[in-house]
Amino acid sequence: MIIIFKIKANQFRFYFELIVYQICRLCKTLCQIMNRIEQADFLVVPGLGSSGINHWQTLWEKQYSNNFKRVEQNNWDLPVCDVWIKKLSEEVNKLTKPTYLVAHSLGCLTVVHWANNYFSEKIKGAFLVAPADAESSRRLSFLDGFSPIPKEKLPFESIVIASTTDQYATIDRSAEFANAWGSQFINIGKKGHINANSNIGIWEEGQNYLSNFITI
Repeated sequence: MIIIFKIKANQFRFYFELIVYQICRLCKTLCQIMNRIEQADFLVVPGLGSSGINHWQTLWEKQYSNNFKRVEQNNWDLPVCDVWIKKLSEEVNKLTKPTYLVAHSLGCLTVVHWANNYFSEKIKGAFLVAPADAESSRRLSFLDGFSPIPKEKLPFESIVIASTTDQYATIDRSAEFANAWGSQFINIGKKGHINANSNIGIWEEGQNYLSNFITI
């Protein structure tokens, strides 16, 4: 009986120490990701309707309030491409330090249209999540000026992150965009439009991708 108790105690100790080790390792990794992100500057470019309180862009802005700034459009619900890229250009012109663009959905198209018309040495790269297919999606037929979508290589480093269940763009179209723009491409599986409805919260996975993408 005593021998059995000692074996179970040793097993408990082993698994407890293993769990503690894994937690410490995870915390170390998260701290490294956060420290890396905190050393760079970011301009957030939301899509249609802006990003609500539970959207990862908003949550990142709250978490990194000192180095994340949002581009605020005058009309989030009736986007006009020329107006949106002009507003982005105004914000880029205010930058004093090298900055990364963090865009979602229609914000991704805003970035590529801006890059097709403007240039700034301050922009180090673009983190493009779930680019909306303004050319093929019937849901976006009301958009003004966002199609045709530029297919030229972007003048800075970029990465496209896409989902296989995005209702605004097929995974094949997302891969096509990434190839045309000269972007890295990551398929994260069934995550919808990678927004608040995807139930990804603060999206730690995305922060890991961002941390690996940026060069400080």
